[in-house]
Amino acid sequence: MLKPISNYAGLGFLKLVSLLPYKAIVAFGHGLGYIAARAPGERNRVVKTNLRLCFPEFDSVEIDRLSRQHWRLLGRSIAEKSIIWHGSIKKLSKMIEVKSAVDLSSKKPRILVNMHFTGIEGSIILSALAKEKNWPRTSGFFQRMKNPFFNQKIIDWRNRFGGNSIDRQGNSIEIIREIRKGSFIIIAPDIDLGLKDSEFVPFFGIQTNTITAVSRLAKITGAEVCMMTTTLKKDGSGYLCEISKPLENFPGSDPKSDTARLNQCFENEIRLRPAEYYWVHKRFKNRPQGEASPY
Repeated sequence: MLKPISNYAGLGFLKLVSLLPYKAIVAFGHGLGYIAARAPGERNRVVKTNLRLCFPEFDSVEIDRLSRQHWRLLGRSIAEKSIIWHGSIKKLSKMIEVKSAVDLSSKKPRILVNMHFTGIEGSIILSALAKEKNWPRTSGFFQRMKNPFFNQKIIDWRNRFGGNSIDRQGNSIEIIREIRKGSFIIIAPDIDLGLKDSEFVPFFGIQTNTITAVSRLAKITGAEVCMMTTTLKKDGSGYLCEISKPLENFPGSDPKSDTARLNQCFENEIRLRPAEYYWVHKRFKNRPQGEASPY
């Protein structure tokens, strides 16, 4: 009884937050992050463990500073989800700017490789602007959540502008069909999704379990592969979604080498803005045989 009530209370609260002025939403999010950074708990330990593993050159003072900054930005993005899920196209357009090195209206088979920064999912603005810009619809894999109520709600929110969320489990044929149709295909391979269809490749010098889907799908479909990053603007006024030119000579002959190449691209971006990366995820939870988990 209490769980359904709390689910709907959470939805109502998000709706109320979405009605606030943007600066107020940002300030509220920063407040959430301030509290989270100082609350003892497993995710705080995960953030600091990840930072220590990826930046062994940083002392404890710098790790603590980065951790607090990360939580501040993560709190902001949680509050901004209210706009993503409830805001208008106009409000989204003011918050996210899109810059692309390729013609997004060409409907050429193309995979956009996204990564998990704390900010806004770039896919939502591509969906929101699709009709106005004559862009194809956005499709992408999603990983099921443990809470079935919010699992369905997040699918509904992601699809509210005509997007297409495809369950990662056993739906390769559907994603291949969407690629060949020229839909925007968004894949974020920088989280540990289990050992199936994955390889251990370097990420910050650590052998890291990473899905090989991008390489395999590009080879099957002949799709171009472009990097897509959505990061905070320097003045903090919103986000910039940038789509790169297609990667040269991708895919290569070996999915493992291709996946290592993508991880290096991710690392290069993260080093430019380390506090913005999604450090709350247990990126190194699966380890090569015989190696203990750092968590």
